[in-house]
Amino acid sequence: MSLADELLADLEEAGDEGEDDLYPDGEEGESDGEATQGRMDRGLEDIPEEMEVDYSKAESVASIAKLRNSKQFSEITDKIALYIGKQRKNSDVSGPVESDPEYRLIVAANNLTVEIDNELNIIHKFTRDKYSKRFPELESLVPDSLDYIRTVKELGNNLEKCKNNETLQQILTNATIMVVSVTASTTQGTLLNEEELKQLEDACDMALELNTSKHKIYEYVESRMSFIAPNLSIIVGASTAAKIMGIAGGLTNLSKMPACNLMLLGAQRRTLSGFSSTSLLPHTGFIYHCDVVQSLPPDLRRKAARLVSAKCTLASRVDSFHESSDGKVGYDLKEEIERKFDKWQEPPPVKTVKPLPAPLDGQRKKRGGRRYRKMKERLGLTEIRKHANRMTFAEIEDDAYQEDLGFSLGQLGKSGSGRVRQAQVNEATKARISKSLQRTLQKQSMSFGGKSTVRDRSSGTSSSVAFTPLQGLEIVNPQAAEKKVAEANQKYFSNMAEFVKVKKETK
Repeated sequence: MSLADELLADLEEAGDEGEDDLYPDGEEGESDGEATQGRMDRGLEDIPEEMEVDYSKAESVASIAKLRNSKQFSEITDKIALYIGKQRKNSDVSGPVESDPEYRLIVAANNLTVEIDNELNIIHKFTRDKYSKRFPELESLVPDSLDYIRTVKELGNNLEKCKNNETLQQILTNATIMVVSVTASTTQGTLLNEEELKQLEDACDMALELNTSKHKIYEYVESRMSFIAPNLSIIVGASTAAKIMGIAGGLTNLSKMPACNLMLLGAQRRTLSGFSSTSLLPHTGFIYHCDVVQSLPPDLRRKAARLVSAKCTLASRVDSFHESSDGKVGYDLKEEIERKFDKWQEPPPVKTVKPLPAPLDGQRKKRGGRRYRKMKERLGLTEIRKHANRMTFAEIEDDAYQEDLGFSLGQLGKSGSGRVRQAQVNEATKARISKSLQRTLQKQSMSFGGKSTVRDRSSGTSSSVAFTPLQGLEIVNPQAAEKKVAEANQKYFSNMAEFVKVKKETK
């Protein structure tokens, strides 16, 4: 064996080992089966995948669609006709409901509706392959299977019936009829012979008959939903409950289904060639179109469908175990749904203007006492700084320095005694100042022509020389005026003064 052959053999062995590791114990087949079962559970088989089977060469529709003539179909329809006139209650059932013959008939009828849908798809494929010889463009113009079958039965070989046809107006919309009539005038199809027309008529009649039978089954199951699933019927209605239970394949299968899949039951995947797909809502099934969800505004319907699906799952599980036959759980769940709907549609609360909260800072501790007062007197604002900070209204200030524009000395040098620091007197404790200190403070605040500063506690700039308008410079006694005032005070305002006796003059 050459080197290239050995390399190829090693690669083949490695590939076989990788495949064995990917799918041990045959899990590949199981996963495919589970995926197929999941698609069937979700009920998304409304429009099947393109199949390779070509029904254009089939002799008749009865050779490929055998459900209508089957024994199972006839037995179920006969039993439904027998039970449809009877009204039953939960009290009529003794033992488990699965043993009741009517319940087994309802489950079989639900399974039959799924088979009818598959049979309708086969008949639609047969009709499409046969009629594509006459009008191949009709398949893309009418995507719905039943509408397509009804249109084929109405038109037949004569495509001129599209214009002013009242029956066709009940099947298709006016816009679709207009497009079909325009396309029919330019189609390249050929006429069908009588045998082919007969096959198409039989196929259309069989499809319409199966569809009528399916609706009868739905009506029967809907009338018995209060007997089978009372709680589920209370939430979404008997009609919607019958539809989702029929697609799921019975109440037991429905109870095993999660809420996210329950919401998709009845969803349709359509491919409209040439038409806008904006009107189609994806992931919307029977629950989205029920009355409970459609009563809300459009922006809340998807959210409501998710909520209703979750509650339907709970109700179906209660019904599958035959609990709460009077529907109490269903009423409670529906009340909860309505309460949440009302909460979603409440207007937002009005914003109120709130005042700022009170500060959390507490009162600070204020230090008091003689030491604190002395410290304030020592560090208090001086008279010079007070006058420098004080300004006169409506008066142009002179700059103190040429290089510092706008910097002035305020009232400094214009008024005041010229003291750097005045004695600080606490107004709260002013009554406690001794009389001698009060006299000293009074003397300091009095200003005369001049004072001798030999033994007086006054400013060193004071002088006994004064300027008078008469003699100019003269030396005065600063205490002479004080003595004169003191003598007057002692005479009239002293504590020892007496009333002055006034002699009356006699005439």
